[in-house]
Amino acid sequence: QVHLVESGGGLVQPGGSLRLSCAASGLTFSSYAIGWFHQAPGKEREFVAAVNWSGDRTRYADSVKGRFTISIDNPKNTVYLQMNNLKLEDTAVYYCAASGTILTIYRPDYWGQGTQVTVWP
Repeated sequence: QVHLVESGGGLVQPGGSLRLSCAASGLTFSSYAIGWFHQAPGKEREFVAAVNWSGDRTRYADSVKGRFTISIDNPKNTVYLQMNNLKLEDTAVYYCAASGTILTIYRPDYWGQGTQVTVWP
């Protein structure tokens, strides 16, 4: 029933910017929070950012604070991750996920298939 589709990944230079999108279907944003995770080759999947349905609560991993911004477009049922000042260590597959509340985003109910972000000079 619930389907999450990521898009916007690609190749960018260090210091560059990229905006990822997560389009949700079969999901009521009033009842769910949306988050982003990433996973590099040989590494564990890590939390990146999350936002609640109203867009007034956000959480960020320390490694991306001040560089990444998460936002929600309710009419489009889409969550964005604006990534600025990208670093080589940001290279990973980025996954969209949904949870009942922002407090439980670390244990998502649903996952997207991921989009590749590569930072390379």
